[in-house]
Amino acid sequence: MPTGRRPSAQQQRAWLEGDPPLVQVRERFPAEWAQVQRELAQVVDADDVEAIKAYASRVAAAPRVRDEREAVSALARQRLAADALRQMGVAAATGVSSGRLRFGLVSGWLTQRLLFADSGLERKPVSLRAFKLVWPLVRQKRYLMPLVEPRGIYCFYSDALIARLADLIGDRPCVEIAAGDGTLARFLRDAGVDVVATDDHSWQQTRRAAADVVDQDARTALRERAPAAVVCSWPPAGNPFEQWVFTTPSVETYIVIGSRSEFAAGNWPAYRAQDAFALTEDPDLSALVLPPEIAPAVYVFQRRPAG
Repeated sequence: MPTGRRPSAQQQRAWLEGDPPLVQVRERFPAEWAQVQRELAQVVDADDVEAIKAYASRVAAAPRVRDEREAVSALARQRLAADALRQMGVAAATGVSSGRLRFGLVSGWLTQRLLFADSGLERKPVSLRAFKLVWPLVRQKRYLMPLVEPRGIYCFYSDALIARLADLIGDRPCVEIAAGDGTLARFLRDAGVDVVATDDHSWQQTRRAAADVVDQDARTALRERAPAAVVCSWPPAGNPFEQWVFTTPSVETYIVIGSRSEFAAGNWPAYRAQDAFALTEDPDLSALVLPPEIAPAVYVFQRRPAG
């Protein structure tokens, strides 16, 4: 898509019709992706294949639009929803043609015991030893993330990752920005880290609220709390808030848990524009983010010495 001036509706339509990578569509149409996530969360909660099929039919139908801008927005939603439904493996891919959409009995039971604390979707620090033993037995691996992403879950944290992050942060005051439901901060707190979870709660329509997450946008949290360490898990691609990390004088270390794909997570223009921090990807830490199929990466920014 052309850069510089805002592209016209005709240019946007031509770009979408050129079959660009879906991660780029998510990045360039964040409002449409947020709407698709909300709609998917509703139909997934219904746990019924027919409800998902009905949603798929609505998305595929030609929408009523008033102008070219609305037509482009509808086309973006169609692309995003179709890809999400394809990943969910509805009907043909799952072998389920009616009734409830779910993992097979064995895959579902193994996944629940391995990744979640109870019968719901509360994550737990995953035993890396157990993961290496059990994950190869889960035959429907590719259904996991499409089913949990509408609930705001983009990765899982191993117990080894939490221990390593706790060592890296040490006894320094820490803030998690864009913390979502606060899962990462809770795990770190249990490991002895002095960390506060903050979020502006713009995610409430796709995730459950948590009492221990402070309602505070990233810029305010950084300015008022002056942390030495900052963590963020799966920051949205091209987000407007990570830039403030690099202009906060107190920050010594910034840790980002995200993706190897620059289009999937993180504000890469801000990463490259700043010069106060040295950036490295830590492959050992990256290997401790689960599951490996999502191609996770852990990036560590360390402030350069003065002068």
